[in-house]
Amino acid sequence: GRHSSRSGSGYSMTPSRPPSGKPRQRGGKRHGERGGAGGKGRTSQGGGASRASSVGGDQVEGRQAVLELLLAGRRKVRSIMFAPKLEPAPILDHILELAQESKVNVGEVTKGEFLDTARSFAPQGVIALAEEIKPVALQDLVAPQQTLQPFLLALDGITDPGNLGAILRTAEAAGVTGVILRSHRATRITATVAKAAAGAVEHLQFALVPGLPAALKTLSDNNIWTVGLDAAGKTDIADLKLNNATALIIGDEGTGLSRLVAQRCDVVASIPMTGTLGSLNASAAAAIACFAIARQRKDNPRKDTNVN
Repeated sequence: GRHSSRSGSGYSMTPSRPPSGKPRQRGGKRHGERGGAGGKGRTSQGGGASRASSVGGDQVEGRQAVLELLLAGRRKVRSIMFAPKLEPAPILDHILELAQESKVNVGEVTKGEFLDTARSFAPQGVIALAEEIKPVALQDLVAPQQTLQPFLLALDGITDPGNLGAILRTAEAAGVTGVILRSHRATRITATVAKAAAGAVEHLQFALVPGLPAALKTLSDNNIWTVGLDAAGKTDIADLKLNNATALIIGDEGTGLSRLVAQRCDVVASIPMTGTLGSLNASAAAAIACFAIARQRKDNPRKDTNVN
């Protein structure tokens, strides 16, 4: 590992030059991503990988997100860069220690270089460049993991990076075992998503599918009960009696579940609203639904069917 030391004025690493990662392609900035210094708006596609087959995740920003990246050890970390003059903090010490143990190239860069590289609005002085998250086959998600029945989350077109990150953080905390993303017209794991997820992306498995309706049929064929969440649902999410394998399907921020996806769900549930406002943010709704299902799975012992 590279030598590093902490001083009262911040963190000093050797070398002082920025760590070298794969060149990032230039292009328009993504929705919810900052464009970098001078509005360059570079994006990263993992050295030319097709976006349709890419989950993303090759740039991780934020202290907790970078710490979890190192702790999980599921993918190679190419380099870590720090902004200059960071105030001492235990989490930064921990990141440095783990980086040294894993022989990750660590460097302190100038403020301008750091801001030019950053893609989220508040990277907290730490950026890691890493291998992209490798997607798994949908069939791998539907298989029981030891004695744990699948608890899957399928996202029908979430496009806001902040929402996606918050949903993934909740999903991991609620015990979701796998996430299904559309391979087209949906947000990938960008730096903003990774930061909002606070490291959850390192502990989840992701499958990319060309279309959710066909994926839902695969889930049904494998005895996984599919629960769509939509304001038009006639069933209160809290009234479901779930056990065994379950998949929760969340629609996009504007229109909710698409018609065909809703038709393919075994049940479409809603969250009862008793206040003046008629809707919830997608990430807030996902949090309520994830934990409602997690509680049902805990309270209802496993049986031969998915629903009582």
